[in-house]
Amino acid sequence: MKILVIGAGGREHALAWKLNQSPQVQMVYVAPGNAAMSHEKYLQSVHLTEKVALRQWAQAHDIGLTVVGPEAPLVDGIVDEFRLHGLRIFGPTQAAAKLESSKAFSKAFMLRHGIPTAKYATFESADLAHAYVNQHGAPIVVKADGLAAGKGVVVATTLQEAHAAIDSMLSDKAFGLLHQESKPRVVIEECLLGEEASFMVIAHGLVAVPLATSQDHKRLLDGDLGPNTGGMGAYSPAPVVTPEIHAKVMREVIQPTLRGMQSDGIPYSGFLYAGLMISPDGQIKVLEFNCRMGDPEAQPILMRLKSDMVEALLAATDSDTATLSSVELAWDRRFALGVVLAAANYPNSPQKGNPIAGLPVDNRNVMVFHAATKSEGDQTITNGGRVLCVTALGDTVRQAQANAYEAVDLIHFDGMQFRRDIGHRATRR
Repeated sequence: MKILVIGAGGREHALAWKLNQSPQVQMVYVAPGNAAMSHEKYLQSVHLTEKVALRQWAQAHDIGLTVVGPEAPLVDGIVDEFRLHGLRIFGPTQAAAKLESSKAFSKAFMLRHGIPTAKYATFESADLAHAYVNQHGAPIVVKADGLAAGKGVVVATTLQEAHAAIDSMLSDKAFGLLHQESKPRVVIEECLLGEEASFMVIAHGLVAVPLATSQDHKRLLDGDLGPNTGGMGAYSPAPVVTPEIHAKVMREVIQPTLRGMQSDGIPYSGFLYAGLMISPDGQIKVLEFNCRMGDPEAQPILMRLKSDMVEALLAATDSDTATLSSVELAWDRRFALGVVLAAANYPNSPQKGNPIAGLPVDNRNVMVFHAATKSEGDQTITNGGRVLCVTALGDTVRQAQANAYEAVDLIHFDGMQFRRDIGHRATRR
């Protein structure tokens, strides 16, 4: 079977790498891919991004399964386009992807279906948003309604920060919002206390197969300081998700979400990601939904996956949900931890074009997943914000951390920045 992965980042490299391990697969194509496709056997870039062109290419090349990595193609309706022409594709439809593309839609959906989440209000008017913030005080959370590449959330610790975020999102149209259908909107939420975790499943209809748990590190700097980013590192499993919490998330979040989508006439199929806040007393609330695997969470999760991922995704694209119900995923008992190496000036205007030294890393417990890279002659150079994700296995989270940072120290490019404390919550436990 030939497989097509849509996307260009670290998540897509990890997906292609894992799918390529299936005995059913003869070639994995990645569109548009990155420099990793030039170096790995049976991986190949396809320099296309537009959905009709990709559909036509998949038809012409007898692609047996397409897997969508990032959110933008989902929101653009690539799944609808492929299915309309009888092609097998894993991911939610354009209508279902609104769970991620509109935070206002997502919050209203959760409220309607009794899914626990923070109290909130939605605004198109900057004046009303400012008045709401003045009334409720800080800390408070301001979110851009549309897609913002993981950076459209400001946890404001002061009223000044909150007002500035509102002005940026509504007046200045900051954050490079994608697919904004109408006027810009903000969602303003109460600030929840606790520990965050990422909970992902493979979903189809009313059936969900959970992936390993993980925890992301959104802030740029050590100690969870600095601006929000698309993610500076992650590890799996997340000890905060105990067996009791896991069962509770499936019962109170995942199943009600799938039932709600079904009852709303928008059946869900694809990766479903619930970003959670877990309070010290074990209460859970949903911070956000994503309609794809997280990045960088995908990298450590897929490092630990021992099962044939192709079998699971084929089961989730089958009209018979009983096929997916019988899937049980096996996981490496070890921890996996990934450290993102970012370009200078990330997350604002990342520097591009710097040669990367120290690749590849020769260690069987380490994978260097490429994200914003491209090949130029015999060199691999930086091509965006989050450049690489160095991901390592270890018997303990401390050992996985040590293995990852040992590999990080072998790699260099001008302006390289990264956090030195990925996994700090788990090591404290």
